[in-house]
Amino acid sequence: QVQLVESGGGLVQPGGSLRLSCAASGILFSSYAMGWYRQGPGRQRELVARITSSGRTDYADSVKGRFAISRDNAKNTVFLQMSSLKPEDAAVYYCNADGRMILRGGEYWGQGTQVTVSS
Repeated sequence: QVQLVESGGGLVQPGGSLRLSCAASGILFSSYAMGWYRQGPGRQRELVARITSSGRTDYADSVKGRFAISRDNAKNTVFLQMSSLKPEDAAVYYCNADGRMILRGGEYWGQGTQVTVSS
């Protein structure tokens, strides 16, 4: 059974920082690309950041220079360090595990964690 469990969301003031974590189980974590997506009120889910199994990273233009994605394969965990947060960053953040390119791999989602940016 695959589980992705996010944590670290919460309320932060504009300009503040948060670190999200996603602990994965039931997958060969080191072989999966891991990503963070977000969905704000009335908006479509969008990619925030992604890290491949080899460590290559990609970011949405709106978060470049402010967010950093990383992974710890020994702990089966992916992180999203968010800094200089803006009100428009407020959303439910979802962890994604993408193993569609590997044998018997699949794509999985966490349940989401709420990030609120407000003074």
